[in-house]
Amino acid sequence: MEPLTLFAEQALLPGGWQRDVRLAIGANGHFVAVTPGGRSDQAQRLAGPVLPGMTNLHSHAFQRAMAGLAERAGADPSAQSDNFWTWREVMYRFLAALEPDDVEAIATWLYLELLRAGYTTVVEFHYLHHAPDGQRYADAAELSLRILRAARRAGIAVTLLPVLYAHSGFGGAAPTAGQRRFVHSIDSYSRLVEDLAARLPAWPLARLGVAPHSLRAVTPEELTQVVALAERLGPATPIHLHIAEQLGEVAACQSAFGTTPVAWLLDHAPVDRRFCLVHATHTTPHETERLAQSGAAVGLCPTTEANLGDGLFDAPRYLQSGGHFGIGSDSNVCVDPFEELRVLEYGQRLTLRRRNVLAGGPGLSVGAGLTAAALAGGAQAAGHPTGEIAVGARADLIVLDPADPSLAGRGGEGLLDAAIFGPGRGLVRDVLVGGRLVVRDRQHVPSDGPVGVAESALAAYRATLKRLL
Repeated sequence: MEPLTLFAEQALLPGGWQRDVRLAIGANGHFVAVTPGGRSDQAQRLAGPVLPGMTNLHSHAFQRAMAGLAERAGADPSAQSDNFWTWREVMYRFLAALEPDDVEAIATWLYLELLRAGYTTVVEFHYLHHAPDGQRYADAAELSLRILRAARRAGIAVTLLPVLYAHSGFGGAAPTAGQRRFVHSIDSYSRLVEDLAARLPAWPLARLGVAPHSLRAVTPEELTQVVALAERLGPATPIHLHIAEQLGEVAACQSAFGTTPVAWLLDHAPVDRRFCLVHATHTTPHETERLAQSGAAVGLCPTTEANLGDGLFDAPRYLQSGGHFGIGSDSNVCVDPFEELRVLEYGQRLTLRRRNVLAGGPGLSVGAGLTAAALAGGAQAAGHPTGEIAVGARADLIVLDPADPSLAGRGGEGLLDAAIFGPGRGLVRDVLVGGRLVVRDRQHVPSDGPVGVAESALAAYRATLKRLL
């Protein structure tokens, strides 16, 4: 099979923006040649400036359907009663009615939205395992397989992270009724992961990782066993967990372990590049520096963290210490990677009351720096060969729309500053995943026969919401 050859007038390469870039993609969907200053002869010309596809390193797909349901004030707002924990009760009530078809319909529509926004890989932090009454499905992997089927149908690459959720709090507290759909013992969890590893579709866009939900939901012994399970799956298996998202969680950890969550994890687990610590919102300066030095990625979800009132990660200190980060949509109140990066920077500006906080140095572009960091950190956390337009990398590309007024007259790094901080939304025109065009001119490329996948997925999503709400 002859390589697919593309031509981009502007493309973001590892060394920066280049002109007239000729791209050759092999039969395996990876770049076999990247040639700046090339010719367009016999190549398909891309319609606008080209970037690597972005990784969404933290998603709970089913929560896409509950966006807006928790936006009513509690009985006593003056008592600060509205917080993550009250939002979680709304979430428990919502998911109590979800059936497998609902999970698949919501995930399929979400993944189509993510692709259109410029995400080409999604890391699904999947803790919804059982039937509404807490009973096991006949196939324990039922809902995990629904997530994989949704990703494949949409055409997005996926890292599936089955979650171990064993306890409701530190010290091995018994799970609550609202958590019955999540709960596994370490033995049943290990069987699930090993079963998925054996049944993972023969599809190069899917891979498997593990996720101890949080230090409050697994014991130290269970955490050790999950890390050992990851090592049996392979030396680069992703290991993700929530950590230090809420002040209440930090206080409970200090009461149980005599230290904070991040400090405890760094002292007791082999934290390295396999790990992604999601949120890490509440850290001391010393913890932040240690976390950066560990090589792990921090998973930042700025729009969800804002929606939940979590707080702000100490991003300036972390980046100055050489830390890696990626971005995620988490509860999916936002599905736009450029918006996530904007909220990340704006949160720092509001707190520090100055501009261009995360630029990385004098005269540097904030947009360029944030984009490069999120591309690299996201690829690391997902365990996919992506995040750059380079020989050997998978050919995941997003093409910006040069006709959008927000990008008028912009080139190079100015494109990224305009995309993140300008008024335009929906700036992505075309998307390729593994060298395959999945979005053309903002429309999903049909793959379901006479009815396009987007049309059928939207109909299923609407029917699901009508029944649930």
